[in-house]
Amino acid sequence: MPERDGFAPGTPSWVDLATPDVDDAARFYGELFGWETEETGTVEETGGYRFFLSGGKKVAGVSPLMSEGQPVVWATYFDTDDVDALAERVKEFGGESFFDPMDVMDAGRMGFFGHPAAGAFGGWQAGQHKGAELVNEPVSLAWNTLITPHPEDAAAFFGLIFGLGTETQRFGDSDYVLFTLGENAIAGLMGPPPGMPEGAPAFWGVSFAVEDADASAALAVERGGTMLMEPMDMPGIGRIATVTDPWGASFSVAALDG
Repeated sequence: MPERDGFAPGTPSWVDLATPDVDDAARFYGELFGWETEETGTVEETGGYRFFLSGGKKVAGVSPLMSEGQPVVWATYFDTDDVDALAERVKEFGGESFFDPMDVMDAGRMGFFGHPAAGAFGGWQAGQHKGAELVNEPVSLAWNTLITPHPEDAAAFFGLIFGLGTETQRFGDSDYVLFTLGENAIAGLMGPPPGMPEGAPAFWGVSFAVEDADASAALAVERGGTMLMEPMDMPGIGRIATVTDPWGASFSVAALDG
């Protein structure tokens, strides 16, 4: 269902953007997707974090960079019913916790983690904030894909920390691995695509649903972004393009079949 009031533990439930200029990012994504922004509290309370809204529904977040060297990136967060226990599992099975899990006022409790094969990702234990309130509808989160040079290691790691399985499906001329939670496909897994620099680290890619992938990608470039992958048809999925925003954060836009 497009409208959501919660997610099963182990499911990507939220994405947010870390950017050097929140005001300009709000303008860029407002022009691109029609998103509005909502403050989450005072700067002292939340560090300037805001929600992106589509039709009044929370669809993503945006935050200023919090530390020197922090990458400009769209981050993926997984729902968990115990982020402290998740942090312990991450460390037990070869990952790291970038900071001790912390409360975010009454919104919830969060951690952020990394693993050589599984990239950087967050854990979100919901309080008042349950995650994305709208998904799989233009203009909201549609999909999350881990791109990694070590897919088998990543699959094993997420199996251990979240109980995720994998299923390989054929899309057109290539195979694509789905992360599964029970009978549901909840994210994707793939090796580096052609053209990716050798030695590039694993990362989570974020895709947003749109009405017209060609028009959205062209508008992103017109507004100062960069085209990384020209629009292309993906059998069984739709038409998809990958771009960056003006500060270098990459994301995909997808006009989904059906």
